[in-house]
Amino acid sequence: MSSTIDSIASASDGNNGGSSPFDRLMLLDHNGDERWSARDLHLPMGYEKWERFDVAIQRAMTAARNSGLDPLDHFRGASKAINGGRWGKQTVADYRLTRYACYLIAMNGDPRKPEIAAAQTYFAVKTREAELAQPAAPDISSPEGILALAEQYVAAAKELVTTKKELAIAAPKAGKWDAFLNADGLCGMTELADLLHTNVRSLTDWLVESGIFRKQVSQRGGNRNMPRKAFQDAGQFVVKQETRNGWNFPIAYATAQGIDHVADLWEQRTAAA
Repeated sequence: MSSTIDSIASASDGNNGGSSPFDRLMLLDHNGDERWSARDLHLPMGYEKWERFDVAIQRAMTAARNSGLDPLDHFRGASKAINGGRWGKQTVADYRLTRYACYLIAMNGDPRKPEIAAAQTYFAVKTREAELAQPAAPDISSPEGILALAEQYVAAAKELVTTKKELAIAAPKAGKWDAFLNADGLCGMTELADLLHTNVRSLTDWLVESGIFRKQVSQRGGNRNMPRKAFQDAGQFVVKQETRNGWNFPIAYATAQGIDHVADLWEQRTAAA
């Protein structure tokens, strides 16, 4: 992907005439604001698999939430039609991202990927360009102008403090569960049970009691505990159809965000016991 990296990095000098792939992938919403499709970004950011990229997105959403922002203002849920599926097309989950959301994703991405470093440069430069395009500084020849300028400085200082706190909170969590994730960035229930020092049956029974899972009748009879749709939509769990011994089964997996949520609840349960 060296040509992609070079073209991304060349955007930082401001003379590329829109040659960066991120420029070409940028969309405009109905208000004329810049937006990017997360599905369009995962390959240019160096992620072959969407599931691994989604882990970085969830970390970025957590960083936004920890900084006091509403993630929905920057990570808007969407859908996208892609090639594949039974009829040659399928609809998959997507996000419409603001420039700030893209920047947070780059900051929470795999730092070993050169594409991530290039993306950090690109979105940092674009953010700075947007700042420079703001209206000129207030006229300080009047008391009103001095007050307006002081308010701008206070706002900038608060943003800087917030950003530093956000990075300090997010940094220790980045990669926290990597040892328990497979190549798709997911954790099976057996691995999750091992992490919590319990067994799968006890774990899934407790997840049902907690309202996170529900019982589901399998094709071969009996019950299989599966995550509720709300927790799948929140990006905490993924259900995959897998074939074993000629039978198709729904298999539940937890994402890094899901592990965080379950581990916190399990710790509270243990403390209260």
